[in-house]
Amino acid sequence: MKYKAAVFDMDGTVLDTAGDLCDSMNHVMGQLGLPAGFTIEDTHYLFGSGVTVAVSRALAMLDGADYKTLLTVGTEEDEVTRTLDPALREKVQNMFRSYYGQHCSIKTGPYPGIPALLMRLREHGVHTAVVSNKPDPAVQELVDIHFKGLFDRALGESPAIRRKPAPDMTRKIVEELGIMPEEAVYIGDTEIDLQTAENSGTGCICVDWGFRTKDFLTALGAPAVVSSADELGDLILSGANKRE
Repeated sequence: MKYKAAVFDMDGTVLDTAGDLCDSMNHVMGQLGLPAGFTIEDTHYLFGSGVTVAVSRALAMLDGADYKTLLTVGTEEDEVTRTLDPALREKVQNMFRSYYGQHCSIKTGPYPGIPALLMRLREHGVHTAVVSNKPDPAVQELVDIHFKGLFDRALGESPAIRRKPAPDMTRKIVEELGIMPEEAVYIGDTEIDLQTAENSGTGCICVDWGFRTKDFLTALGAPAVVSSADELGDLILSGANKRE
């Protein structure tokens, strides 16, 4: 039986945001006289856990941290953040939030088939929502630009609620939709999304077109990894990976 709601991550799942994220980080670093050579691949490892973690990862990368080390930043295994200059971190964060907020939709656009997928789900009576660690103003703007009328709810990072992988954001959406967590499926592209689904008590489906590869997600125990919007729609409507 189909899920009653599909809750999507934003960056790397419904929207290809890497170009604008990369350009914004490079702009801020350049403004501060720091190296500004981050690539799209680098950006995939910087983002996913909110701006604070992304900035810490970026500064750590400038200090020579590799991708494996970057993924520990913002987790219980983080031994990097304490070595960074807190004043510089705060300055970069503030500048990034401001600049990205004004330049978040230059290169950004939906992944192939996503708008049609959302319409298909809604036609079958499935609620749709997006939950992101991206700042909430940017989330609302991007939903309005690219998905107007296609999401029942949209929620981004704010001081009022814990960021993913804490369950707070997803559970808030599920409660507002009037359903139980096990009646929803969470869809994302990173380890943060796998943890979010586990912590929230929802089903879980991962996509391989975003910030992590299929092999990476499979190695982490992803219950399902799809490669197209059509395949994703089929799994959602079939109720695959539902929690009991």
